[in-house]
Amino acid sequence: MAEVVTSAANPVVKRMRMLANRKFRQREGLSLAEGIQPVWQAVEAGAPIEMLIYAPDLLRYQPAVEMVLDAERRGVRVVRLSGDLFQRLSDRDGAAGLAAIIGQRLTPLEDLPAGLGSVFVALHEVASPGNLGAIIRTADAAGVQAVILVGATADPYDPAAIKASMGAIFSVPAARAAGTDEFFAWAAGCDLAVVTTSARAEQSVWEARYPDPLVVLMGSEGPGLADADLRRGRLQVSIPMTGTAESLNLAVATGVVLFEVVRQRREQPRD
Repeated sequence: MAEVVTSAANPVVKRMRMLANRKFRQREGLSLAEGIQPVWQAVEAGAPIEMLIYAPDLLRYQPAVEMVLDAERRGVRVVRLSGDLFQRLSDRDGAAGLAAIIGQRLTPLEDLPAGLGSVFVALHEVASPGNLGAIIRTADAAGVQAVILVGATADPYDPAAIKASMGAIFSVPAARAAGTDEFFAWAAGCDLAVVTTSARAEQSVWEARYPDPLVVLMGSEGPGLADADLRRGRLQVSIPMTGTAESLNLAVATGVVLFEVVRQRREQPRD
């Protein structure tokens, strides 16, 4: 019978705890995913999995158990933890009993394929891992080719970002641009129209007609895009709002813009 780890001093347990630290994740090129959906998504996407970690007395979903055992038969390292130890390590109430240590896989900006029909989303200095993960999940649902992280963004491999993305970070390509200058140079080199977004923009997201191919640039949660960057967009759009709310959550706003682009593409197919 396979050994079940019960000690918090076990090296695997220590490694899991250290992956909560961004500097350690970046140095090791690793991430920690927890939950059935994120881990399953990583396995199906062919992400580089260092090990699967599960608690036999917590993981009740039999298809997930079979997925773990099948991966083990294919040579993936599987570590079994006691339910009590797994629960103490988990950031969730009622942990499902499944986690994985997975290699990070950012794509070089210049390697992103861009052509007719391409839609990208770029995020400038997004601070919240939860927002970032939710946007990546939305981008996956909208069929976006890749997410570009511009400037000092949150870590897409933060456990909170992975959780919010439901594992989409392992299937949606992500790339980094050091700042807006590098981003706009890349977009110009790929013949991508840049759509900038701000409550200050005069054109409604509903009235705009979106070029093909394009990249939507979203600003940070607080200040949004600077005026100079806003003006660099071929289109500058805002989301009309009523009621007393002054702004939308960034992930919600990104979804509104992306799905309006998708709607227009479906209703006005290319010749």
